[in-house]
This record gives sequence, C-alpha cells and structure tokens, in this order.
Amino acid sequence: MLTKTMTRIGAVTAPILLAALLSGCATSKNKADTQYVARDVSTLYNSGKERLDRGQYKLAAALFDEVERQHPYSPWARRAQLMSAFSYYMNTDYAESISASQRFLSIHTGNKDAPYAYYLIALCYYEQIADVTRDQKITKQALDSLGELIRRYPDTRYAADARLKIDLVNDHLAGKEMEVGRFYQRRGQWLAATLRFRMVVDKYQTTTHAPEALERLVESYLSLGIPDEARKAAAVLGANYPGSKWYERSYKLMQQHGSKA
Repeated sequence: MLTKTMTRIGAVTAPILLAALLSGCATSKNKADTQYVARDVSTLYNSGKERLDRGQYKLAAALFDEVERQHPYSPWARRAQLMSAFSYYMNTDYAESISASQRFLSIHTGNKDAPYAYYLIALCYYEQIADVTRDQKITKQALDSLGELIRRYPDTRYAADARLKIDLVNDHLAGKEMEVGRFYQRRGQWLAATLRFRMVVDKYQTTTHAPEALERLVESYLSLGIPDEARKAAAVLGANYPGSKWYERSYKLMQQHGSKA
C-alpha cells in the first residue's frame, strides 16, 4: 500500500522540486562536458540545465558541481549546489543528493532555500523505504528527516507534504510491528506477540493497523489466560471500530472463550 501511494506522490514531486529550483534563475555526452576546462559561470550553469532538461541527470549533476568548483564565490554556486542535489535525486543517486543538500545547508545556514534542501534530504530517505519484511533503518531516517523539516519550517508547502508522508511512514512502521507480532503468534510466543501489538495500539493508534492490533491482542490475552485484558481490548475495539471485521472476530472469540479462559 505504501509503495503504491509513494509512486503516486512521487509522480508530482519532481516537477514541484524543479519548479522551486528554477524560480528566479537563469536558464556532448562525452567527458569533454565535465573535464576541467575554465569556463564562465553562465556557460557551465546553462550546460547543466540543458543536460537536466534532456534527462541526463548524472551529467547535469557533474556540470553543476563544476560550477561550484570553478566559481565557488559566485552567486550561481549556491543555486548550482541545489541543482546538483536535485539532479542526483532524479538519477536516484540518493546518497549523493543527501550529501549535496547537507553541504548546501552547512555553507548557507538560514538561506531562504534551506527548507527545499531539508525536503530533498527527507525525500531521498522516504523513497528508499523498504518492504516491511526488511530492516526499517531507512524508514526511521525518513521519519526523522520529515520531522526535522516540519519542526524548522512548519508553515512551508514542504512541511504540508511532509505531514502527509509522516502518516504514511507511521503506517509502514506499524505494519512492521504487526508483521513481527503475527510471526510470534504463529510460534505460540504470546507474550512477545502482545508486546508488538501493544506497541501499535499505543504508538500508532491512528494508522490503518490499529483495529487488527486490538483484535490480535484479544487473541493473545486469551491464549495467555488473562480474559480481563482481552475484554478491555475488545471493548476499545468495539468503541472505536464497531463495524469492522476485526471487532466481529473479537466478539466471537470473547463469546466462545472469554468465560472459559
């Protein structure tokens, strides 16, 4: 679900990013494009922009890097840093894009384009989010980066998009907890399973996984022989998701086993 949603969001992300970069800016596939030849700053910059327009993202990034290298004190250098970061992002060279964005922020602290750089870093992590069956380190880095953007620049359009993405990231992290919890259930490790489902209910209660987590808690508590806790979980489920299939399942479980546990 998250992957499909990310794809839809990603389809409009790149044009927004590029439009933000180009506002207020001026406008051979061989090694001669990027080898060190002293060139005026506008020629270098516009060569990079031309390559970017053609979809030659890696070459565009190299040309924008050359702007910074040959003309580090030019006003164009600041813009070229962000254009380089964007080009790397478009080429899915996420590590390079993050590095270029962080370099921009270290040199131009407080610049008006800083929110854009933070947004680009967050996107690079966000678009690397793996399936819930894999390690979620990148997912947590995405969450941290999106949170940093919102904390620093809460009123920007980037923050508005970051809030949406945080909801999706939290749903993804909750899905990981559910996957592990179900694994423990299958092995009959009810206490370990309970801890995972409890995490979803306590930390990710606004995600789509909350109803199932409550129902799984009912199952686990009954299996552990503590029907009072099972009843509490079922009551919360009934109060918040009365028409869900998960409530129907928990209701049947309590009818069948609640008084016998």
